[in-house]
Amino acid sequence: MIRLPVVLALAMLAGSALAQESRLDAVQKGGALRVCTPGDYKPFSLAKPDASFEGLDVDIAQAMAKALGVEARFVKTSWPKLMDDFIEKCDLGVGGISVTLDRQRRAFFSDAYMVNGKTPITRCENVGKFQTIADIDKPGVTVIENPGGSNERFARANFKQAKIVIFDDNTRIFDEIVNRRADVMISESVEAVVQQGLKQGLCAVNPTKPLQYGEMAYLLPRGDTVFKAWVDQWLHLAKADGEYDRIVERWLK
Repeated sequence: MIRLPVVLALAMLAGSALAQESRLDAVQKGGALRVCTPGDYKPFSLAKPDASFEGLDVDIAQAMAKALGVEARFVKTSWPKLMDDFIEKCDLGVGGISVTLDRQRRAFFSDAYMVNGKTPITRCENVGKFQTIADIDKPGVTVIENPGGSNERFARANFKQAKIVIFDDNTRIFDEIVNRRADVMISESVEAVVQQGLKQGLCAVNPTKPLQYGEMAYLLPRGDTVFKAWVDQWLHLAKADGEYDRIVERWLK
């Protein structure tokens, strides 16, 4: 029979080992927070010609790194390779990442930092035509999506009669709608609203009443409760003291 003091000692050792294995400690020791991002999704993360990144999530990742006393090192990935690259190369995944159960199988998510949902964006003349999934899912309608993410999965799950076109460059995908090579795209409501302000002739369709509820959060190493607790606490305090709102306002005003 194992005595109680021995059990307690083993539990303390196990807890100590778990704490020592946290990515939180490795990040501080290594002096860098490695951040995976596709870098093609305004206003969250966009790769610039000089190989740097800008956006709402970029600013937040840099603020987290500063709070840890380290630098943020960004790693360019793509939506089809996001999960593999994150697991192999990064401590944090950002860039307008939707919370999904498939991703949750391979990683932890932080607490959600934004609630939105899937919303159509189309030429303004067609807003009345594309109010619902049934309106869009008709022969003769071309839906365009970026590959490998939740937008493509939503389209394939819901549109059986409309034509689905996959377009590799998410930074130019909205031009395909403007230039009438596609009719509609499904994306997050916040991106649809941003793009309607950037692209003349495009309108988000009912962005305050999305077709599907959605949340955005940050990817974290699966099983690392210590690191997740730190990130969640940082988000909580950033929202409480206004830092989060100041960052969001810079990109969503």
